[in-house]
Amino acid sequence: MPAPSPSELRREYLLEPAIAFLNHGSFGACPRPVFERYQAWQRELEREPVDFLARRLPDLLSSARAALAAYLSCAPADLAFVQNATTGVNLAARSLDLRAGDEVLTTDLEYGACDLAWDWVCRSTGARYVRAPIPLPLRDAGRLVDALFDSATEHTRGVFVSHITSTTGLVLPVEDILARARTLGLVTIVDGAHAPSQVPLDLDRLGADYYAGNLHKWLGAPKGAGFLHVGPENQARVDAAIVSWGYVEGATFQERIERQGTRDPAAWLTVPDAIGFQAGRDWDDVRDRSRRLAHEARRDLCDLLGTEPLGPDAMVAQMAAVRLPRPCGGLSERLFARHRVEIPVEDELLRLSVAGYTTREEIERLLAALVRELDPEHGQRDE
Repeated sequence: MPAPSPSELRREYLLEPAIAFLNHGSFGACPRPVFERYQAWQRELEREPVDFLARRLPDLLSSARAALAAYLSCAPADLAFVQNATTGVNLAARSLDLRAGDEVLTTDLEYGACDLAWDWVCRSTGARYVRAPIPLPLRDAGRLVDALFDSATEHTRGVFVSHITSTTGLVLPVEDILARARTLGLVTIVDGAHAPSQVPLDLDRLGADYYAGNLHKWLGAPKGAGFLHVGPENQARVDAAIVSWGYVEGATFQERIERQGTRDPAAWLTVPDAIGFQAGRDWDDVRDRSRRLAHEARRDLCDLLGTEPLGPDAMVAQMAAVRLPRPCGGLSERLFARHRVEIPVEDELLRLSVAGYTTREEIERLLAALVRELDPEHGQRDE
């Protein structure tokens, strides 16, 4: 059965039809069948909360975790569900035995919330968070690896990088980064917020010490579904956000992280349905089609704006950021209010997300809207 067209897929989402939704990367979007299963889990919980939470939940979570492990090519015992990737990064950062003078190396392309987490951890321990400057535009991924490790010193203890950066949308060469870090004996932490479903993942082969990911973005699970993958040798050092029932004697890594008092587990339990939704729609083909459209749209945007691509096509999956020719305060708000185009603008970068439901017509709508909004005469007339 061929993959559904973007227009056919759009009808399977709850998105407002009148809006060109080109910002899937911020919070994702949950397909209608997956969302209905999410609500069904919530109703099932409320019919008999004690039976659901006290008796059935451990086995239900185990089944959901096994499905996720098969999808990510890793052992179920090495996975724990968390609310989102930022939560996972926080737990990983706090597990490191950092001392005064130690350094954690990263790029200057990382997600702001995670930068804040590392800043806090390093201030608390007397360590330093070193943000290596990455020269943009990049001609090849190897230049990024060299630029990152140019900032390594004898005090470096760990390396933290995004698999796919949030602001620039660049797919970083994490395999090469992790390989270089291992030769230096460094702990590795990867923020995979945008990776699941946007790029194929084999966590066992990748071999990061810690890998945190979101399932509510490109995989399409409900909000509140994320994971933390930790190798067996590091699991004992990872503490939960709070001490609760997961700390009884003999508790597993998953129980320590997941059992934090009463909470709605429906988003976690719906992860197998999100995986199944994509598997039933030839998502490899959908992903390849979306990637081609993202590359095409990036070229069109660069031509329109007269700016240079931030990196080669090989470093772009389904998100593409382009630099604006000048500061454009309020551009994102104007595109939404005047043209019903939802797209983010940050630090003079406009970031396009091409999901499975994104059509070429929506790209044309964005391009036309930009022509109007970036035309000085048009802007003066609107004032």
